[in-house]
Amino acid sequence: MGPTRVRVLLCDDHELVRRGLRALMESDLTVEVIGEAGSADEAVRVAAATSPDVVVMDVRMPGRSGIEACRDIRAHRDQTRVLILTSFADDEALFSAIMAGASGYVLKQIHGNDLLDAIHRVALGESLLDPTVTGRVLARIRGDVVTGGEDGGVEQLTPQERRIIGLVAEGMTNRQIGERVHLAEKTVKNYVSNILMKLDLSRRAEVAAFMARRKRDGDAQNWS
Repeated sequence: MGPTRVRVLLCDDHELVRRGLRALMESDLTVEVIGEAGSADEAVRVAAATSPDVVVMDVRMPGRSGIEACRDIRAHRDQTRVLILTSFADDEALFSAIMAGASGYVLKQIHGNDLLDAIHRVALGESLLDPTVTGRVLARIRGDVVTGGEDGGVEQLTPQERRIIGLVAEGMTNRQIGERVHLAEKTVKNYVSNILMKLDLSRRAEVAAFMARRKRDGDAQNWS
């Protein structure tokens, strides 16, 4: 019996790109393309139906972005890895991909054999980021975004994250928060991880202290 093949879902809004990727992957007997998607919503549906090992995902597509699809796919099945394959060396997109749980971010200029290698490495659980853009984003994560400036990172939070941080501070579990805001428990877990990183906190217990400090300083907001 041969080695287990890596089961891959392709997501790109250009059919010719998908055809090219399929042809490349079908040349490797250790990779199996189990489906294609032309939009973020379709990628989420197909991933739920097929449970791929790796989703090769473009960032910019009509409608919702590949970043949003990545977050949804990872929230529902964290065994599935997402490899972002894009034409854009965009710091913001890379940062968002990291926050959404992507295992890798590579540019479409990559050579075919290197892409196949990246797919195998991501399938094994490795984290893979394109070196031409990684340095700037890691500096941002360690610096501006993590420290959050004078406002302690609050300006980085979305309205949904502000609502969730308030519920975390009340001591609610991810399941309880999910029931309150009508989200899957794993989706809430991803939100909480993003919040902790943005606020430079390492544990949920620190959230209550953070909120108490803001209230004491007179700059607490209505988080609901």
